[in-house]
Amino acid sequence: MNSRKMLPVLILAAMIVAVVWLYRNVQSRPAHPVGMPVAIAVPLGLPPVPVPADNPPTVETIALGRVLYYDPILSADNSISCASCHMPAVGFSDPRPLSVGVGGKLGVRNSPPVANAAYHTTQFWDGRAPSLENQVEGPVENPVEMAHTLKGVEKRLNADPAYQEEFAKAFGPGRITFDMVEKAIASFERTVLMANSPFDRWYYGHDEKAISASAKRGFEVFRRVDKGNCAACHTFNESDATFTDNQFHNIGVGVKDEVPTDLGRYTVTKIEADRGAFKTPSLRNIALTAPYMHDASLKTLKDVVDFYVGGGNSNPNRDPKIKSLDFLTGQERADLVAFLESLTGEVPPNTGPPPKTTRVQQGALSRIRK
Repeated sequence: MNSRKMLPVLILAAMIVAVVWLYRNVQSRPAHPVGMPVAIAVPLGLPPVPVPADNPPTVETIALGRVLYYDPILSADNSISCASCHMPAVGFSDPRPLSVGVGGKLGVRNSPPVANAAYHTTQFWDGRAPSLENQVEGPVENPVEMAHTLKGVEKRLNADPAYQEEFAKAFGPGRITFDMVEKAIASFERTVLMANSPFDRWYYGHDEKAISASAKRGFEVFRRVDKGNCAACHTFNESDATFTDNQFHNIGVGVKDEVPTDLGRYTVTKIEADRGAFKTPSLRNIALTAPYMHDASLKTLKDVVDFYVGGGNSNPNRDPKIKSLDFLTGQERADLVAFLESLTGEVPPNTGPPPKTTRVQQGALSRIRK
């Protein structure tokens, strides 16, 4: 073949190489926010929010994440959103023992609250996700939750002109990747901070009338080593009032014949000592998030206190910190419940379903109504 005939072939080959290179580089480019940086406002009682260096919050990513959080577009059949199982009215948790996913399928553990999840060093009851960003993948791919694929979500979002426009504002022009979806939703979730509770107004705000005398006595039961010693796991000090140690403990929940029915943290670490261990949940907003424990086996806060008073269910891996508290009087137990009820914070502004102001939000709201 002479050079003239070869020229079109070479040009075509060069174009193909260029297109492939461009596709790969756009597809794999870092999804670093390009919008207006914003400081996350922290309510009374909570420490500063930890933020990863590669995902600084911006006005645009938070707004986009809010829309995505409430949009069932992430699920295979447009029926399930993040908010379907993490509802604002109940501390961004689920009042059902097990959440309902695509096709009416049930999950296997009670949905943990999204509120204040920004302070968790790992996500899910077993800690299998190392960050809020990574956590987003789990429900999308879980066959009993959203039952979708990451590539499927990308394809659907890239086919939506309104989402193309909003992602461009947040991350710059180009192809939408799931990495961007993760970063946007995580940025929104870092603004879901519920504090400024009656306890906070009393303890940090020095308002003696903010909580009852019973709740004040209950706080002493909670933190005293010779009483409830609850702070051994539900960490509380002047600089850390998240009420969780971010560790994993076997407290005897979900145990039958001294064998855990759910292996918990062990499924992640394969460490024998982790059998039946689950992450310590925060106690903030606990009065809103019933039922309790990973298996939703306890219906009320009184049930929870009574469970600990009994020392939990015996099993070889039960944490040595779990001991019978049967010496607590009936009044002390009631006071402890009153203290826990005083930890209910305020739902922050701009975290509910987005207003109907953009084409993306209009589409999201129409899918929610369906």
